Amino acid sequence: MPWLDWISLFVRWFHVVAGVAWIGASFYFIWLDNNLRTPPKWKQDKGIKGDLWAIHGGGFYEVAKYAYGPEKMPETLHWFKWEAYTTWLSGFALLIIVYYFGASAYLIDPAVNAMSPATAISLGLGLIFGGLAIYEFACRSPLAKYPLAFGIGLVALVCVVSYLSTQWFSGRGAYIHVGALIGTIMAGNVFFNIMPNQRKMVAAVADKKDIDPAWGASAKLRSVHNNYFTLPLLFIMISNHYPMTYQHPKNWLVLIAIMAAAAWIRHFFNLRHVGTTKPSILVSGAIAMLAIALWVSWPQASSTQQFSHNENESSAHSEELTASANEDVTKTASTISNERVASLITTHCVGCHSRKPTDDIFKVAPLGVVLDSWEDIERFAPQVVRRTTVTKDMPFLNKTKMTEEERQVIARWFAQRQQ
Repeated sequence: MPWLDWISLFVRWFHVVAGVAWIGASFYFIWLDNNLRTPPKWKQDKGIKGDLWAIHGGGFYEVAKYAYGPEKMPETLHWFKWEAYTTWLSGFALLIIVYYFGASAYLIDPAVNAMSPATAISLGLGLIFGGLAIYEFACRSPLAKYPLAFGIGLVALVCVVSYLSTQWFSGRGAYIHVGALIGTIMAGNVFFNIMPNQRKMVAAVADKKDIDPAWGASAKLRSVHNNYFTLPLLFIMISNHYPMTYQHPKNWLVLIAIMAAAAWIRHFFNLRHVGTTKPSILVSGAIAMLAIALWVSWPQASSTQQFSHNENESSAHSEELTASANEDVTKTASTISNERVASLITTHCVGCHSRKPTDDIFKVAPLGVVLDSWEDIERFAPQVVRRTTVTKDMPFLNKTKMTEEERQVIARWFAQRQQ
Protein backbone atom coordinates (compact mmCIF):
# COMPACT_ATOMS: atom_id res chain seq x y z
CA MET A 1 0.00 0.00 0.00
CA PRO A 2 1.86 3.11 -1.22
CA TRP A 3 -0.09 5.43 1.09
CA LEU A 4 1.20 3.48 4.09
CA ASP A 5 4.77 3.96 2.89
CA TRP A 6 4.23 7.71 2.65
CA ILE A 7 2.72 7.83 6.12
CA SER A 8 5.68 5.82 7.41
CA LEU A 9 8.08 8.28 5.76
CA PHE A 10 6.45 11.36 7.26
CA VAL A 11 6.04 9.82 10.71
CA ARG A 12 9.67 8.61 10.72
CA TRP A 13 10.87 12.03 9.60
CA PHE A 14 8.88 13.75 12.33
CA HIS A 15 10.10 11.19 14.88
CA VAL A 16 13.75 11.94 14.04
CA VAL A 17 13.18 15.71 14.26
CA ALA A 18 11.38 15.41 17.60
CA GLY A 19 14.03 13.02 18.90
CA VAL A 20 16.83 15.42 17.98
CA ALA A 21 15.05 18.18 19.90
CA TRP A 22 14.45 15.98 22.95
CA ILE A 23 17.90 14.47 23.16
CA GLY A 24 19.48 17.85 22.46
CA ALA A 25 17.53 19.40 25.32
CA SER A 26 18.44 16.49 27.61
CA PHE A 27 22.14 16.77 26.83
CA TYR A 28 22.07 20.56 27.17
CA PHE A 29 20.36 20.71 30.55
CA ILE A 30 22.55 17.99 32.06
CA TRP A 31 25.58 19.91 30.79
CA LEU A 32 24.11 23.18 32.07
CA ASP A 33 23.36 21.83 35.53
CA ASN A 34 26.84 20.30 35.81
CA ASN A 35 28.56 23.52 34.73
CA LEU A 36 26.83 25.96 37.05
CA ARG A 37 29.27 27.73 39.34
CA THR A 38 28.88 29.55 42.66
CA PRO A 39 27.73 33.09 41.77
CA PRO A 40 29.01 36.35 43.30
CA LYS A 41 27.59 37.52 46.62
CA TRP A 42 25.11 39.97 45.11
CA LYS A 43 23.55 37.18 43.06
CA GLN A 44 23.39 34.87 46.05
CA ASP A 45 21.52 37.61 47.93
CA LYS A 46 18.88 37.47 45.17
CA GLY A 47 18.48 33.71 45.72
CA ILE A 48 20.60 32.54 42.79
CA LYS A 49 22.23 29.19 43.51
CA GLY A 50 24.47 28.94 40.45
CA ASP A 51 25.20 30.79 37.24
CA LEU A 52 26.93 30.31 33.93
CA TRP A 53 28.14 32.55 31.13
CA ALA A 54 28.25 31.35 27.52
CA ILE A 55 28.74 32.71 24.03
CA HIS A 56 26.88 31.33 21.02
CA GLY A 57 25.49 32.62 17.77
CA GLY A 58 27.32 35.91 18.04
CA GLY A 59 26.05 36.85 21.49
CA PHE A 60 26.62 36.44 25.22
CA TYR A 61 24.22 34.51 27.45
CA GLU A 62 23.88 34.63 31.23
CA VAL A 63 22.08 31.69 32.81
CA ALA A 64 21.10 31.56 36.48
CA LYS A 65 19.53 28.84 38.60
CA TYR A 66 17.58 29.82 41.70
CA ALA A 67 17.82 27.92 44.95
CA TYR A 68 14.11 28.54 45.54
CA GLY A 69 12.59 30.54 42.73
CA PRO A 70 12.17 34.07 41.42
CA GLU A 71 10.56 36.70 43.62
CA LYS A 72 7.76 36.99 41.08
CA MET A 73 6.72 34.26 38.71
CA PRO A 74 7.41 35.45 35.12
CA GLU A 75 4.53 35.73 32.67
CA THR A 76 6.31 33.46 30.20
CA LEU A 77 7.89 30.32 31.61
CA HIS A 78 9.34 27.85 29.10
CA TRP A 79 8.55 24.20 29.72
CA PHE A 80 10.39 21.36 28.05
CA LYS A 81 7.91 18.54 27.63
CA TRP A 82 6.58 18.42 24.09
CA GLU A 83 9.93 17.26 22.74
CA ALA A 84 9.52 14.13 24.86
CA TYR A 85 5.83 13.65 24.18
CA THR A 86 6.05 14.10 20.40
CA THR A 87 9.07 11.80 20.19
CA TRP A 88 7.23 9.05 22.02
CA LEU A 89 3.93 9.53 20.16
CA SER A 90 5.60 9.52 16.74
CA GLY A 91 7.80 6.58 17.73
CA PHE A 92 4.86 4.53 18.93
CA ALA A 93 2.95 5.40 15.74
CA LEU A 94 5.94 4.20 13.72
CA LEU A 95 6.06 0.98 15.75
CA ILE A 96 2.41 0.35 14.88
CA ILE A 97 2.82 1.22 11.19
CA VAL A 98 5.95 -0.83 10.54
CA TYR A 99 5.95 -3.66 13.07
CA TYR A 100 2.28 -4.14 13.94
CA PHE A 101 0.62 -3.53 10.57
CA GLY A 102 3.51 -5.51 9.06
CA ALA A 103 3.82 -8.03 11.88
CA SER A 104 4.06 -11.04 9.60
CA ALA A 105 6.95 -9.45 7.70
CA TYR A 106 8.92 -7.53 10.33
CA LEU A 107 7.93 -8.75 13.78
CA ILE A 108 7.41 -12.49 13.40
CA ASP A 109 10.21 -14.81 12.36
CA PRO A 110 8.92 -18.41 12.09
CA ALA A 111 12.48 -19.67 12.58
CA VAL A 112 12.51 -17.99 16.00
CA ASN A 113 8.93 -18.41 17.18
CA ALA A 114 5.93 -19.07 14.97
CA MET A 115 2.92 -17.17 16.28
CA SER A 116 -0.06 -15.20 15.08
CA PRO A 117 0.21 -11.42 14.56
CA ALA A 118 -2.26 -10.86 17.41
CA THR A 119 -0.09 -12.89 19.81
CA ALA A 120 3.09 -11.13 18.72
CA ILE A 121 1.54 -7.68 19.12
CA SER A 122 0.17 -8.58 22.54
CA LEU A 123 3.58 -9.79 23.68
CA GLY A 124 5.21 -6.64 22.34
CA LEU A 125 2.81 -4.34 24.16
CA GLY A 126 3.20 -6.45 27.30
CA LEU A 127 6.98 -6.02 27.21
CA ILE A 128 6.74 -2.26 26.74
CA PHE A 129 4.09 -1.37 29.28
CA GLY A 130 4.88 -4.20 31.67
CA GLY A 131 8.49 -3.04 31.77
CA LEU A 132 7.35 0.55 32.35
CA ALA A 133 5.16 -0.56 35.26
CA ILE A 134 8.06 -2.46 36.87
CA TYR A 135 10.37 0.53 36.48
CA GLU A 136 7.83 2.97 37.94
CA PHE A 137 7.14 0.64 40.87
CA ALA A 138 10.87 0.38 41.59
CA CYS A 139 11.30 4.17 41.42
CA ARG A 140 8.49 4.69 43.92
CA SER A 141 9.63 1.89 46.23
CA PRO A 142 12.29 1.97 48.98
CA LEU A 143 14.68 0.43 46.44
CA ALA A 144 15.11 3.90 44.90
CA LYS A 145 16.96 5.00 48.04
CA TYR A 146 19.78 2.57 47.27
CA PRO A 147 21.34 3.67 43.94
CA LEU A 148 23.58 0.62 43.49
CA ALA A 149 20.79 -1.88 44.13
CA PHE A 150 18.42 0.12 41.93
CA GLY A 151 21.00 0.24 39.13
CA ILE A 152 21.54 -3.51 39.29
CA GLY A 153 17.78 -4.06 39.19
CA LEU A 154 17.40 -1.76 36.17
CA VAL A 155 20.17 -3.55 34.29
CA ALA A 156 18.53 -6.89 35.14
CA LEU A 157 15.20 -5.63 33.77
CA VAL A 158 16.79 -4.58 30.48
CA CYS A 159 18.61 -7.92 30.24
CA VAL A 160 15.45 -9.94 30.81
CA VAL A 161 13.49 -7.89 28.27
CA SER A 162 16.32 -8.22 25.74
CA TYR A 163 16.41 -11.99 26.15
CA LEU A 164 12.64 -12.48 26.03
CA SER A 165 12.20 -10.27 22.99
CA THR A 166 14.84 -12.21 21.01
CA GLN A 167 13.12 -15.48 21.92
CA TRP A 168 9.75 -14.19 20.67
CA PHE A 169 10.40 -11.87 17.74
CA SER A 170 12.62 -11.44 14.70
CA GLY A 171 16.00 -9.85 15.44
CA ARG A 172 14.85 -6.46 14.17
CA GLY A 173 11.56 -6.71 16.01
CA ALA A 174 13.31 -7.69 19.23
CA TYR A 175 15.74 -4.79 19.17
CA ILE A 176 13.06 -2.23 18.36
CA HIS A 177 10.92 -3.43 21.28
CA VAL A 178 13.78 -3.03 23.71
CA GLY A 179 14.20 0.47 22.29
CA ALA A 180 10.46 1.09 22.61
CA LEU A 181 10.60 0.12 26.29
CA ILE A 182 13.55 2.47 26.93
CA GLY A 183 11.82 5.29 25.06
CA THR A 184 8.60 4.68 26.98
CA ILE A 185 10.46 4.76 30.30
CA MET A 186 12.11 8.03 29.28
CA ALA A 187 8.83 9.64 28.24
CA GLY A 188 7.22 8.20 31.37
CA ASN A 189 9.87 9.91 33.49
CA VAL A 190 8.81 13.22 32.00
CA PHE A 191 5.08 12.57 32.24
CA PHE A 192 4.84 10.80 35.61
CA ASN A 193 7.58 12.54 37.57
CA ILE A 194 9.46 15.47 36.09
CA MET A 195 6.46 17.52 34.96
CA PRO A 196 4.30 16.89 38.08
CA ASN A 197 7.18 17.85 40.38
CA GLN A 198 7.89 20.97 38.36
CA ARG A 199 4.22 21.95 38.57
CA LYS A 200 4.42 21.56 42.35
CA MET A 201 7.48 23.81 42.45
CA VAL A 202 5.84 26.50 40.31
CA ALA A 203 2.69 26.42 42.45
CA ALA A 204 4.73 26.66 45.66
CA VAL A 205 6.70 29.67 44.39
CA ALA A 206 3.54 31.39 43.17
CA ASP A 207 1.88 30.87 46.58
CA LYS A 208 5.06 31.79 48.51
CA LYS A 209 5.19 28.35 50.09
CA ASP A 210 8.14 26.11 50.85
CA ILE A 211 9.48 23.83 48.14
CA ASP A 212 9.98 20.22 49.14
CA PRO A 213 13.61 19.38 48.16
CA ALA A 214 12.43 15.88 47.26
CA TRP A 215 10.56 17.28 44.25
CA GLY A 216 13.66 18.62 42.59
CA ALA A 217 15.85 15.69 43.61
CA SER A 218 13.41 13.17 42.19
CA ALA A 219 13.02 15.05 38.90
CA LYS A 220 16.79 15.46 38.60
CA LEU A 221 17.33 11.72 39.17
CA ARG A 222 14.85 10.83 36.44
CA SER A 223 16.58 13.28 34.09
CA VAL A 224 19.89 11.56 34.80
CA HIS A 225 18.30 8.18 34.02
CA ASN A 226 17.12 9.57 30.69
CA ASN A 227 20.57 10.96 29.99
CA TYR A 228 22.22 7.56 30.33
CA PHE A 229 19.50 5.93 28.23
CA THR A 230 20.05 8.20 25.22
CA LEU A 231 23.08 6.57 23.56
CA PRO A 232 21.74 3.00 23.92
CA LEU A 233 18.43 4.17 22.46
CA LEU A 234 20.13 5.92 19.54
CA PHE A 235 21.98 2.70 18.71
CA ILE A 236 18.73 0.75 18.65
CA MET A 237 17.18 3.38 16.36
CA ILE A 238 19.85 2.70 13.71
CA SER A 239 20.42 -1.00 14.43
CA ASN A 240 18.05 -2.22 11.68
CA HIS A 241 20.72 -1.11 9.18
CA TYR A 242 23.28 -3.47 10.74
CA PRO A 243 22.04 -7.07 10.61
CA MET A 244 25.34 -8.45 11.92
CA THR A 245 24.08 -7.33 15.35
CA TYR A 246 20.45 -8.44 15.44
CA GLN A 247 21.06 -11.57 13.34
CA HIS A 248 23.81 -12.87 15.63
CA PRO A 249 23.00 -16.18 17.39
CA LYS A 250 23.46 -14.35 20.72
CA ASN A 251 21.79 -11.15 19.54
CA TRP A 252 20.43 -10.35 22.99
CA LEU A 253 23.96 -10.41 24.44
CA VAL A 254 25.22 -8.25 21.58
CA LEU A 255 22.49 -5.71 22.35
CA ILE A 256 23.23 -5.67 26.07
CA ALA A 257 26.97 -5.33 25.50
CA ILE A 258 26.59 -2.41 23.08
CA MET A 259 24.11 -0.62 25.35
CA ALA A 260 26.41 -1.05 28.35
CA ALA A 261 29.40 0.30 26.44
CA ALA A 262 27.35 3.25 25.16
CA ALA A 263 26.13 4.17 28.66
CA TRP A 264 29.70 3.88 29.98
CA ILE A 265 30.96 6.24 27.29
CA ARG A 266 28.17 8.66 28.17
CA HIS A 267 29.42 8.56 31.76
CA PHE A 268 32.75 10.00 30.60
CA PHE A 269 31.04 13.11 29.25
CA ASN A 270 28.85 13.54 32.32
CA LEU A 271 31.94 13.45 34.55
CA ARG A 272 33.76 15.85 32.27
CA HIS A 273 30.93 18.37 32.63
CA VAL A 274 31.62 18.59 36.36
CA GLY A 275 35.37 18.97 35.87
CA THR A 276 36.42 15.34 36.23
CA THR A 277 38.25 14.00 33.20
CA LYS A 278 38.89 10.28 33.09
CA PRO A 279 40.28 9.27 29.69
CA SER A 280 40.38 5.67 30.94
CA ILE A 281 36.58 5.55 30.65
CA LEU A 282 36.64 6.66 27.03
CA VAL A 283 39.52 4.32 26.20
CA SER A 284 37.91 1.34 27.93
CA GLY A 285 34.61 2.14 26.19
CA ALA A 286 36.33 2.17 22.80
CA ILE A 287 38.11 -1.10 23.62
CA ALA A 288 34.77 -2.61 24.63
CA MET A 289 33.20 -1.61 21.30
CA LEU A 290 36.18 -3.07 19.43
CA ALA A 291 35.91 -6.28 21.45
CA ILE A 292 32.21 -6.53 20.62
CA ALA A 293 32.96 -6.05 16.91
CA LEU A 294 35.63 -8.76 17.01
CA TRP A 295 33.36 -11.11 18.95
CA VAL A 296 30.50 -10.65 16.50
CA SER A 297 32.56 -10.77 13.31
CA TRP A 298 35.42 -13.12 14.16
CA PRO A 299 33.48 -16.41 13.87
CA GLN A 300 32.22 -15.35 10.43
CA ALA A 301 35.69 -14.33 9.29
CA SER A 302 37.21 -17.52 10.72
CA SER A 303 34.53 -19.62 9.08
CA THR A 304 35.19 -17.98 5.72
CA GLN A 305 38.95 -18.43 6.08
CA GLN A 306 38.56 -22.05 7.16
CA PHE A 307 36.26 -22.72 4.23
CA SER A 308 38.80 -21.19 1.84
CA HIS A 309 41.63 -23.10 3.53
CA ASN A 310 39.81 -26.42 3.21
CA GLU A 311 39.05 -25.69 -0.43
CA ASN A 312 42.73 -24.97 -1.12
CA GLU A 313 43.84 -28.12 0.69
CA SER A 314 41.32 -30.18 -1.22
CA SER A 315 42.38 -28.66 -4.51
CA ALA A 316 46.07 -29.27 -3.78
CA HIS A 317 45.41 -32.87 -2.77
CA SER A 318 43.40 -33.45 -5.92
CA GLU A 319 46.18 -32.07 -8.07
CA GLU A 320 48.62 -34.50 -6.49
CA LEU A 321 46.38 -37.46 -7.22
CA THR A 322 45.09 -36.39 -10.62
CA ALA A 323 47.05 -36.76 -13.79
CA SER A 324 48.21 -33.67 -15.62
CA ALA A 325 45.79 -34.37 -18.43
CA ASN A 326 42.82 -34.13 -16.09
CA GLU A 327 43.94 -30.90 -14.34
CA ASP A 328 41.73 -28.61 -16.44
CA VAL A 329 38.72 -30.86 -15.88
CA THR A 330 39.25 -30.74 -12.11
CA LYS A 331 39.48 -26.95 -12.14
CA THR A 332 36.35 -26.66 -14.25
CA ALA A 333 34.41 -28.96 -11.91
CA SER A 334 35.30 -26.82 -8.88
CA THR A 335 34.36 -23.55 -10.59
CA ILE A 336 30.98 -22.00 -9.85
CA SER A 337 29.43 -20.82 -13.08
CA ASN A 338 27.82 -17.42 -13.46
CA GLU A 339 24.68 -19.12 -14.71
CA ARG A 340 24.33 -21.09 -11.49
CA VAL A 341 24.69 -17.97 -9.36
CA ALA A 342 22.24 -16.07 -11.56
CA SER A 343 19.73 -18.89 -11.13
CA LEU A 344 20.07 -18.79 -7.34
CA ILE A 345 19.66 -15.02 -7.24
CA THR A 346 16.62 -15.19 -9.53
CA THR A 347 15.06 -17.80 -7.26
CA HIS A 348 15.81 -16.17 -3.92
CA CYS A 349 16.35 -12.44 -4.48
CA VAL A 350 14.63 -11.02 -7.56
CA GLY A 351 11.15 -11.27 -6.06
CA CYS A 352 12.01 -8.20 -3.96
CA HIS A 353 15.14 -6.84 -5.61
CA SER A 354 13.72 -6.02 -9.01
CA ARG A 355 12.65 -2.94 -10.90
CA LYS A 356 9.20 -4.52 -10.78
CA PRO A 357 9.06 -6.62 -7.56
CA THR A 358 6.55 -9.45 -7.34
CA ASP A 359 6.79 -9.81 -3.55
CA ASP A 360 3.59 -9.21 -1.58
CA ILE A 361 5.36 -6.90 0.91
CA PHE A 362 8.04 -5.01 -0.97
CA LYS A 363 6.67 -3.06 -3.92
CA VAL A 364 9.93 -1.12 -4.37
CA ALA A 365 13.38 -2.73 -4.35
CA PRO A 366 14.82 -2.34 -0.81
CA LEU A 367 17.74 0.12 -0.68
CA GLY A 368 17.54 0.46 -4.46
CA VAL A 369 19.29 -2.89 -4.99
CA VAL A 370 18.00 -4.43 -8.25
CA LEU A 371 19.21 -7.76 -9.58
CA ASP A 372 17.29 -8.19 -12.83
CA SER A 373 20.32 -8.64 -15.09
CA TRP A 374 23.82 -10.03 -14.83
CA GLU A 375 25.17 -6.48 -14.98
CA ASP A 376 23.02 -5.69 -11.92
CA ILE A 377 24.31 -8.77 -10.11
CA GLU A 378 27.94 -7.84 -10.74
CA ARG A 379 27.28 -4.27 -9.61
CA PHE A 380 25.74 -5.31 -6.31
CA ALA A 381 27.77 -8.51 -5.80
CA PRO A 382 29.50 -7.37 -2.57
CA GLN A 383 26.16 -6.49 -0.96
CA VAL A 384 24.56 -9.75 -2.12
CA VAL A 385 27.42 -11.85 -0.77
CA ARG A 386 27.55 -10.02 2.56
CA ARG A 387 23.82 -10.27 3.22
CA THR A 388 23.44 -13.90 2.06
CA THR A 389 26.68 -15.46 3.34
CA VAL A 390 27.97 -13.28 6.19
CA THR A 391 25.05 -11.72 8.06
CA LYS A 392 22.66 -14.25 6.45
CA ASP A 393 19.65 -12.01 7.01
CA MET A 394 18.71 -12.29 3.34
CA PRO A 395 16.46 -13.52 1.84
CA PHE A 396 14.21 -11.58 4.23
CA LEU A 397 13.26 -13.97 7.04
CA ASN A 398 14.48 -16.62 4.56
CA LYS A 399 11.05 -16.64 2.92
CA THR A 400 12.44 -18.52 -0.08
CA LYS A 401 14.19 -21.16 2.07
CA MET A 402 17.74 -20.61 0.83
CA THR A 403 19.87 -23.49 2.06
CA GLU A 404 23.32 -23.31 3.63
CA GLU A 405 24.74 -25.12 0.60
CA GLU A 406 23.31 -22.45 -1.70
CA ARG A 407 24.84 -19.72 0.44
CA GLN A 408 28.23 -21.43 0.20
CA VAL A 409 27.89 -21.60 -3.57
CA ILE A 410 27.52 -17.82 -3.68
CA ALA A 411 30.46 -17.38 -1.28
CA ARG A 412 32.70 -19.63 -3.42
CA TRP A 413 31.64 -17.84 -6.60
CA PHE A 414 32.55 -14.46 -5.12
CA ALA A 415 35.87 -15.80 -3.81
CA GLN A 416 36.85 -17.10 -7.24
CA ARG A 417 35.92 -13.69 -8.74
CA GLN A 418 38.56 -12.07 -6.55
CA GLN A 419 41.33 -14.39 -7.71
